[in-house]
Amino acid sequence: MNAVVIAVCLVLVLSLLRVNVVMALCIGAITGGLAAGLSFLDTVQAFQNGLSGGASIALSYGMLGAFAVAISQSGITDVFAKAIVAKLAKDKANDSMQSWVKGGLFSIILLIAISSQNIIPIHIAFIPIVIPPLLHVFAQLKLDRRLIACLLTFGLATPFLILPVGFGGIYLYGILHKNLVDNGLTIAATDVPFSMMISASGMLFGLLIAIFFSYKKARQYDLSLILAAAPEDKSNDKQINKKSIAISLVAIGAALAMQLYTDSMIVGALTGILIFTGSGQVKWHQTQDLFTRGLTMMAMIGFIMITASGFAEVMKTTGSIDSLVQSVTGILSGNQAIAAIMMLLVGLLITMGIGSSFSTVPIIAALYVPLCIDLGFSAMATAALVGTAGALGDAGSPASDSTLGPTAGLNADGQHDHIWDTVVPTFIHYNIPLLIFGWCAAMVL
Repeated sequence: MNAVVIAVCLVLVLSLLRVNVVMALCIGAITGGLAAGLSFLDTVQAFQNGLSGGASIALSYGMLGAFAVAISQSGITDVFAKAIVAKLAKDKANDSMQSWVKGGLFSIILLIAISSQNIIPIHIAFIPIVIPPLLHVFAQLKLDRRLIACLLTFGLATPFLILPVGFGGIYLYGILHKNLVDNGLTIAATDVPFSMMISASGMLFGLLIAIFFSYKKARQYDLSLILAAAPEDKSNDKQINKKSIAISLVAIGAALAMQLYTDSMIVGALTGILIFTGSGQVKWHQTQDLFTRGLTMMAMIGFIMITASGFAEVMKTTGSIDSLVQSVTGILSGNQAIAAIMMLLVGLLITMGIGSSFSTVPIIAALYVPLCIDLGFSAMATAALVGTAGALGDAGSPASDSTLGPTAGLNADGQHDHIWDTVVPTFIHYNIPLLIFGWCAAMVL
């Protein structure tokens, strides 16, 4: 059996058995390397060489965690959360009003998530700032956090499939179109977003299923754990005043401007923290506690991203990704329908292991484009196949920031499991529809 298949399946099985994702990735990487014929020392060396690829992301998330704690102390998110709680208390018996509140809350979360990919390209940085203060609201409304995870993941993953701005511009033009053209396909850059429309519709279909069917029922959460997880000084109403909110808005704006200017989340978050400390909102002697709490909040994401980089490097070193694709091409027999589904399934396996659509496309495009041309797929169908194969698995991967980000916010009180409450729901509601709709796109375009 192919080493990539063995490694990815092992990681998924261990994760489902509630083994820590970092440990699962380490075991999967070593097992995959040995299965591919690498020596133990060569496998470990490849793994260590890949770790540096996730270091920048890990430090970025640590900084963002500290920045999120500073913002939470200002009370800006509490203003919104308390307004909703007050409205719920006033209209407690009014089911119609609670439905409107839920709908408005869903819409705001979804719009923020979508805009974080293009209008304000901060990716998952908003989640530890916005979501933890709303956990009490979610509990009051008896919302299933698995639904919130699906909302957040939809907003994080779907926009880059069809909107050629922000992260979507990078994926559609800078990565997908470039690799299609570099490997011999003639297609205009402006056609690529349209080739992904049918596939993206699958994501929307999955979201609607999650909202109206899967997680419609009420779910209880322990309010005492939510209150215990909140920063101690958040209960102090004196902290929530116009000056604090104004400083927060300035810090957020400056952090965003610096991030866009320098293309660095680290510099952006550091700028925001300096504004908080310089204004006196956060005392200089409190910065130690600020970073400790921030790192505690985001440390797991950082370690998983670092480990995932090592895992991906081992998979690339083995050469098993190429052999996996080539072995699949040998059983296609010129049948477009079978070829399409097999290429999508291989893309799902690869992305589930690597955890990033952006990293998967360059790997599979070199092998998929010539194959699609030989099989007679149109340029649009080829773009849909490669783009969808690359995106498959992102939403349901234990090592993807599209799942790690939501968990970081929703598990602030320890009541949201990364695998069973984020990864499994997003895999079911997004990867399965994306697989089906992506196949349909390859057949009709």
